[in-house]
Amino acid sequence: MFKRKKAGIIILVFIILAAVVWGAGYYVIKTYTVQQVYVEGNVHYTEEEIKEIVMKGAFGNNSLYLSLKYRNKGVKDVPFVDVMDVKVLAPDTIKIIVYEKVLTGYVKFMDTYMYFDKDGYVVESSGVRTAGVPQIMGLDFGYMVVGQELPVEDRSVFNNILNITRLLNKYELRADKLYFGESGEITACFGDVKVAFGNDMNTIGDKLMLLPELLPSLQGRSGTLQMETYIENGGRYIFKPEDAQ
Repeated sequence: MFKRKKAGIIILVFIILAAVVWGAGYYVIKTYTVQQVYVEGNVHYTEEEIKEIVMKGAFGNNSLYLSLKYRNKGVKDVPFVDVMDVKVLAPDTIKIIVYEKVLTGYVKFMDTYMYFDKDGYVVESSGVRTAGVPQIMGLDFGYMVVGQELPVEDRSVFNNILNITRLLNKYELRADKLYFGESGEITACFGDVKVAFGNDMNTIGDKLMLLPELLPSLQGRSGTLQMETYIENGGRYIFKPEDAQ
């Protein structure tokens, strides 16, 4: 009789514990299911792609699980991304902050786009072209390896590339290509319009500042805007159509 009573108590305790565990699990799943996701800092990837990377797996939509998974560490080993941080704002809301690698430009090498940073280190290789990153032409190299410097003779060219890309961003200009000639002359391509800046880096900032006003009038045309010589006080520059060159 005593043994039967003891067994009954054990079964009752087990049922209660199971109910508690089930109730706690249900509460966690119900309360901490992600309903709202904010993504910021992403350029190369869409919001949906970022969500898929971070929230993958069986419990990828549970904020409590995500807070434990990414506590004190971000998401790494994602091409073009330095790190991603996950912040839990509320039981049903998270924010994913993306810190992408700073891409200064790319060179095309054996049908592959090799992206490099401000110091000339190749940070990524891809078969997909990233919008907003200019192709750099005129550099001589016979090989390149991800994680290593581009093997160019004059390292100062990367300072020039960085300065130009910063100015392009400042004036909200998007160049498709930047060409560096043997004598240091620089040409930027905006669709079918080429802009020849010459080789004076001291005046290129003043020239780029004028482009937001000059380029709209050249839309739909093909040729070269000759800005080799800087003209102060609103001077005019010559545009030479493609068929006249």
